[in-house]
Amino acid sequence: MKKTTTSLSEIKLIGMKVRTNNKVEINDWQTGKIFPCIQKYFHQSVAEKIPNRKKPGTTFCAYLEYESDHTGDYTYFIGEEVNSFDKLPADLEKHVIAPQTYTKFTNGPGAMPNVVREPWFKIWEMSPEEIGGERAYIGDFEIYDERAADHQNVVLDIYIGIK
Repeated sequence: MKKTTTSLSEIKLIGMKVRTNNKVEINDWQTGKIFPCIQKYFHQSVAEKIPNRKKPGTTFCAYLEYESDHTGDYTYFIGEEVNSFDKLPADLEKHVIAPQTYTKFTNGPGAMPNVVREPWFKIWEMSPEEIGGERAYIGDFEIYDERAADHQNVVLDIYIGIK
């Protein structure tokens, strides 16, 4: 994994969300809550309903509203970054990730889902020094852009919020 540090301003997202935890998701990713949420998002072409899309086709998968740390409950949010929340469809959710500093891990190329699962397993085991700071647990996210078009050769960025 390639690692860099960056600061980002607030990120406005529109999409879908589900409440879960890693214990539910790790045992069998297909029986967790995240995979069905992802399937619904793509199979129902939810992105096409999102107004004010900043970069159409670039998907954010965010981990928000942490109960504690990576061992507690959190909200998983899938959607796109938007310029504004104007004309928000009634069946979609909105969320703002506050400005913060991130350690960005670039991963791949690799096949889904391991290209995203394996880096997370490593991140959970990393010390604050290895990550580049103490985790903030405000909002972490993955970005899937044109580098993720081939599901067998995905390159993605994972942003970990740090204090």
